Amino acid sequence: MADQLIRATAADGGIRAVGVITTRLTQEARERHHLSNLATAALGRTMTAGLLMASSMKRRGSRVNLRVKGDGPLGGMLVDAGLDGTVRGYVENPDVELPPNALGKYDVGAAVGKGFLYVVRDVGYGYPYSSTVELVSGEIGEDIAYYLATSEQTPSAVVLGVFVGASGVTASGGLLIQVLPKAARDESLVATLESRFAPLSGGFTPLMQTGKSLNEILQDLLGDMGLFVFPESQMLRFHCPCSFDRVLDALKIYGEEELRDMIDKDNGAEATCHFCNSVYQASSDDLHKLILKLKSESSVSG
Repeated sequence: MADQLIRATAADGGIRAVGVITTRLTQEARERHHLSNLATAALGRTMTAGLLMASSMKRRGSRVNLRVKGDGPLGGMLVDAGLDGTVRGYVENPDVELPPNALGKYDVGAAVGKGFLYVVRDVGYGYPYSSTVELVSGEIGEDIAYYLATSEQTPSAVVLGVFVGASGVTASGGLLIQVLPKAARDESLVATLESRFAPLSGGFTPLMQTGKSLNEILQDLLGDMGLFVFPESQMLRFHCPCSFDRVLDALKIYGEEELRDMIDKDNGAEATCHFCNSVYQASSDDLHKLILKLKSESSVSG
């Protein structure tokens, strides 16, 4: 099944629902960063969460940045997800493995540890909105739900999951169900949703492994509440906008003296993109041209 996102409403618009499949993009992240199974699960969940959160934004070019920083051996993660369906991310310590937790699942919570979730929403204009909350469990889904409830005052259920088999990632995805303000006062509605989501504590991948589509999963959960699934699905992909030209532009910050030092000592420069692990090589000729460009820009500004 292709990586995709679908949107839906229920309860006369009082409930907003989003479902995503992120299997292929999580596998790509695994391959790019040489992730362990545990690190794959952690980053896959966080990328999935980023896409779910970005789906509610309105303006073209809007993006969400999620930074998970804990005291566990994983070190931390950074994810950048956009309304356009693109996502990228990385883990500080990609080779971490731990024994399974009490439920026999990847112990993402122990790998992340105690710490904070930092969220930056770039709405496409003005200053980005940023917020910080303490991590509830480090399992990502609970932490995102806590952020949405406390920082955005929107009661939310977030179910995430990544399953890694012998051949790699075979299932990855998630659900975001939000009770909007006009429905949040309906205590019976909230109680019904809570009871239906309680069995999903085992994660999202068991639902995927039954072979059900996102539409069928939402139908099972919300079908008797006036569910309406928007007909347009959105394709999702791992994408990083880094390029050789961007790398050269970033090297300008070193200035002429350090660039000449790179030429003399290393006969060039090498840079690796943290987000996608692409490696770029700048030759001595490239650096000489960059120095000339710096001189030209300096003379114009002077």
